Amino acid sequence: MNKSALTNLIALALCVVGFLLPAHGDALFTIGLFALSGGLTNWLAVHMLFEKVPLLYGSGVIPNRFDEFKAGIKKLIIEEFFSHEHIERFFEQNGSGIGSSIVDKVDFDRVFNGLTEAIESSSLGGMLSMVGGKKALEPLREPVNKKLEDIISELANGEFGDGMSQDMTSSLVGKVEEIIDNRLNDLTPQNVKDIVQDMIRKHLGWLVVWGGVFGGLIGLLISLVG
Repeated sequence: MNKSALTNLIALALCVVGFLLPAHGDALFTIGLFALSGGLTNWLAVHMLFEKVPLLYGSGVIPNRFDEFKAGIKKLIIEEFFSHEHIERFFEQNGSGIGSSIVDKVDFDRVFNGLTEAIESSSLGGMLSMVGGKKALEPLREPVNKKLEDIISELANGEFGDGMSQDMTSSLVGKVEEIIDNRLNDLTPQNVKDIVQDMIRKHLGWLVVWGGVFGGLIGLLISLVG
C-alpha cells in the first residue's frame, strides 16, 4: 500500500473511532477529519498534475503543457551548452589542434554527461526536473553523439583560420537544433507524463503524508481551544 492511501486510511480510522467513542470522541473525530481533509486535498493536487479532472480548471497541467515542456528542453540545451559564444570559444581555444584524429579522441558520452550536468545545475534546472530530470534528456544521447561526431569530422576536414567564423558557428547551432527538434517531435503528451511520473510521483506521496499530519495537528489545536 502506498503512503498516500495509508495516510488517508489512518485519518479515516481516526474519524470512525472518534465518532464511536463516548469519551474524548469529539477531539479524536476532529483530528481525524482535519487529517483526512489535508490528505485528500494534497492527493487531489498530485493527481491533477498528471490527469485531467472534469470541471476542475488547470488539472492535467503536465500533459496539457507538453509543448511548453518540449520547448523548455530545447531552450535548456541550446542556451546552456550550444550557444554561439561557447562554440566560438571552444574552437578559438582548440582550433590549432583540430584534425581528423580529433574524432577518435573525443569522449562523446563524457561531453553529453557534462551537458546534462550543466543543465541540471543551471538556473533552468528546475524546469528540467519538472519534465523528468536527466532521464528526460537520455533519449537524446545517441542522436546527439552521432551528429556531433559527424559535424566534427566534417569541420576537421575543412579549412580553418585562427578561429571559427560566425557562419560556421550558426551552421553548427542549426544542426544541433535540428537534432533536438527531430527527437522532441517524437514525444507525445503520454510520453512526457510517463517520464515525469516515473521520476517524481513516488516522492510526491509525501505531500499527502504531510498534509494529513499538519491537518491532524490543526484539528488537535482546534479541539484544545474548543
